[in-house]
Amino acid sequence: QVQLVESGGGLVQAGGSLRLSCAACGRTFSSDVMGWFRQASGKERGFVSGIKWSGGSTRYADSVKGRFTISRDTAKTTVNLQMNSLKPEDTAVYYCTTRPGLYITTMAEAYDYWGQGTQVTVSS
Repeated sequence: QVQLVESGGGLVQAGGSLRLSCAACGRTFSSDVMGWFRQASGKERGFVSGIKWSGGSTRYADSVKGRFTISRDTAKTTVNLQMNSLKPEDTAVYYCTTRPGLYITTMAEAYDYWGQGTQVTVSS
C-alpha cells in the first residue's frame, strides 16, 4: 500500500520560509511523478509543483515560480518543497501526491495517492 506522509508545515510571517517534506513508500516510484497541491479554505485543490522521479524535471504553478523549489532525495524516497518569500495567499493545506507516468499534469484527478496534508499559515 502506497503511503505518503507530509511534514514541515506551520505558522510563519510573510516573507519567511518553510520546507515541506513528503516521505513515500509502498511501491517503486522510479517511473512516477511526485506533486504538491494545496487547498485554501473554501477553494478547490490546486497544483503547486511537480517533479519527475526519474531525471528530476520540474514544473511550477505561475503563482509560486521563483519562490518555491521542489526536489527529491532518491536515497530516502523523499520529496521536498522549499518555500521562500511566503505570502498570506500561500496559506493552505498542502498535500503530497503521486501518479504513475512521466507527465507532470496539473489535474488533481490524474494523481492516485495522496498524503493527509499539512497546514501552512502565513501571517501578514
